[in-house]
Amino acid sequence: METDAVKALIEQGLPGAGVEVTGDGRHFEATVISDQFEGKSLLQRHRMVNAAVEKQISSDELHALSIKAYTPQQAEEK
Repeated sequence: METDAVKALIEQGLPGAGVEVTGDGRHFEATVISDQFEGKSLLQRHRMVNAAVEKQISSDELHALSIKAYTPQQAEEK
């Protein structure tokens, strides 16, 4: 699986999100910035991102995904 494909899946699952993905074909790291994360716990945010790639994780097409999930305000502060 390519980083662009993972990025597209996350963007499709979280419309309007800013998404950056790096990885080696099986292990990926995604930084996701979305106003949909406002008021959500870290666990809830990770579940939202994982839901976008659930099919690929279940099929083992995507083996591992590390997630950094921020609201726009949190991203600006970083």
